[in-house]
Amino acid sequence: MSNQGLFIHELNVLLEKCQNLFSGCSFLSNYIQKLIFLLIISVFVFSTFVSSETLGVIALSVFGLSVLNMLIQNGEKFEMNLFEKFIFVWFLIVIISLFGSTLFTLSLKGFFKTVTYMGFYLSVVQFYRKNLYMIYPTMLIIATCAFVQGLIGISQNFKGVEEISTWQDTSSINPEAVMTRIYGTLKPLNPNLFGGYLVAAIPSVFGCIIYLLSNKKYVPAFVASAACFVSMLALVLSGCRGAYVALMFMLLCFALYFGKLIFEKHNELLKKVYLSVLSTFVVIGTMAAMFVTSIRTRIFSIFVFRADSSTSFRFNVYQAAGQMIKDNWLWGIGVGNKNFREIYGLYMKTGFDALSTYNVFTELWVESGIFAILAFLVFLFFVSKSALSYIMQNKPYRTVVAVSLISILSIMVHGFFDTIYFRPQVQFIFWTMVSFISAVLYAENCNSCDK
Repeated sequence: MSNQGLFIHELNVLLEKCQNLFSGCSFLSNYIQKLIFLLIISVFVFSTFVSSETLGVIALSVFGLSVLNMLIQNGEKFEMNLFEKFIFVWFLIVIISLFGSTLFTLSLKGFFKTVTYMGFYLSVVQFYRKNLYMIYPTMLIIATCAFVQGLIGISQNFKGVEEISTWQDTSSINPEAVMTRIYGTLKPLNPNLFGGYLVAAIPSVFGCIIYLLSNKKYVPAFVASAACFVSMLALVLSGCRGAYVALMFMLLCFALYFGKLIFEKHNELLKKVYLSVLSTFVVIGTMAAMFVTSIRTRIFSIFVFRADSSTSFRFNVYQAAGQMIKDNWLWGIGVGNKNFREIYGLYMKTGFDALSTYNVFTELWVESGIFAILAFLVFLFFVSKSALSYIMQNKPYRTVVAVSLISILSIMVHGFFDTIYFRPQVQFIFWTMVSFISAVLYAENCNSCDK
């Protein structure tokens, strides 16, 4: 964590002066940190049923308390690892894009959302660096929320739910093949948001399973496995095809990680059990996908391209987004969906209005330009590289890092087909997972320096 640069150095000097000035208030830090954790947990719990505005208020409260804690607690300082430096670069480019936007006022609203996410990230990373032991309880909360939403979603499947908008093309399929797409209680009610949320949250359920198994708590591990099945079933019933692809990616990653853990033990019986269980799940999953008509029809609709109205709609949006990038490739149009909608109207095909480009990477490019998307991609590369390097070693928190990385990458895989990432329910989990990796690597670096 050395070589932080002149800006961070001067910021820490100023922070130290403030801490000396308010040293008499340092006894409050313990209470503030407990309140910070309570509010962090509240973000995940409330994200399942409250509005985005309410979540923003809670997240900003976390940020405000974190700043207060840094001002009064001796020793608190800013430090960035390599991938966080690219987050910082990306944020600076977003600021440049803001001031270059032709619709500055609308872009400013989107920028405030970005500030909220970055403030939340700064807060959670500072908290977990000092409280690594609170990572698993946080994962448990996220996992519990995913399980509860899974139960609610499955109950909606049996009871039936009102289709608020046209969520699937029913013009060319039999009525019995039409899926009842569930959406839980997340606001706004939307099955794609529901599927994207579960993509982000289900890795935490796997994290709980691995933690319980490694501590030989087999009964709770069985309960957690049942919760995982419920959550994945709910994701399938959401009918979100982008989430299907992300789920397949996620399961492959966890299969590889479980295999790594088991093969390291050099126990032939465990290896045979692992391979048998893995094969069984593949067979059961394939049979379920093939023999449940509505699910099979939904999966196959991925491959019909223009023959499916939803996919065709996205292709039209992609074409318009390409033109927007061509005309605004350097600094983008400015952040925010309101800003996007105004400018997209100049490029869209008649009758194909959209809230976004339906692809996270093109959305980042459209909003903030080529340097922003490059900075974000480099951030993803280095966070993945650092995490994989840690996972390959027999370290105490490698499951935390593995779960966090799989969640991050699964969200990005889903991001190829939708921009649910920009919803707070998903993005707060995303940045929390990044903070987990940062906190673990920070502790590892500090331990190395102490030796």
